[in-house]
Amino acid sequence: MKFLTVVIFLLSAAQIQAQKLSVTAFGGMANYSGDLQEKRFTTSQAGYAFGAGVLYELTDKIALRSNVTIAKIKATDALGTSNKDRNLSFSSPLLDVHVGAEYNFLNIYEKGFTPYVFAGISYFHFNPSAIDSSGNKVFLQPLGTEGQGFYDNRTKYKLNQFAIPFGGGVKLALGDNIRLGLEVGLRKTNTDYLDDVSKTYADQTLLAQNNGQKAVELSFRQNEGKTNVVPYPAAGTQRGKAAYKDWYYFTGVTMSFRLNSIFEGKSKLGCPVNVH
Repeated sequence: MKFLTVVIFLLSAAQIQAQKLSVTAFGGMANYSGDLQEKRFTTSQAGYAFGAGVLYELTDKIALRSNVTIAKIKATDALGTSNKDRNLSFSSPLLDVHVGAEYNFLNIYEKGFTPYVFAGISYFHFNPSAIDSSGNKVFLQPLGTEGQGFYDNRTKYKLNQFAIPFGGGVKLALGDNIRLGLEVGLRKTNTDYLDDVSKTYADQTLLAQNNGQKAVELSFRQNEGKTNVVPYPAAGTQRGKAAYKDWYYFTGVTMSFRLNSIFEGKSKLGCPVNVH
């Protein structure tokens, strides 16, 4: 009898928690803002972004959320609005792990929809690469294209860092337990090297001696495919804008499935019902 009582209690507790817990999915685009893409927000040169996570409702308007997003960012000077002659390009995978809080402006159980905002903290991994003149993919961070490791006390940037995520969207209740939404999520980073471009050129001879000729080749690409050769920039010549840190952001569609339906069975048709 005691065992049965414990089982009933655990099942009841699980049902209560499931009423508040949802699994989420995301699909859309990834973009970045930096030295090769100076617009603060654009869908140009977008990469893919896919994610999944969980959301736990503390109240009808406040929730905790956690997501893992896999994405790709990329850009090229050739499609930019400035610095076309610089001729740099990059692409980078992104792995973003985000935890935070979400605030819904309306009670979705009563209204059937709500705009919302969120904020939190992200831990992310990136690794920029470029295609060299021979068509080979080369990862840029190990090269030290701006003289990292020997020039002007510069050290190689870390590929795993923290970011400040925030954003918002709107979501619609498709039933008791399913939500469909549109979301824009921005990430403010503390690095200027998502694109491997930040400060100034290092001395060409010293760069070749210390980091190799490939670092020289991918640091300055203005002469590729041209007959009129331009001299390599003098040491200290501006290559990027170090005063402005890089951003990345995701834009896309969200879906959530509330686990309450596992215990209640088939979702009822019609307007959402408040089960809280």
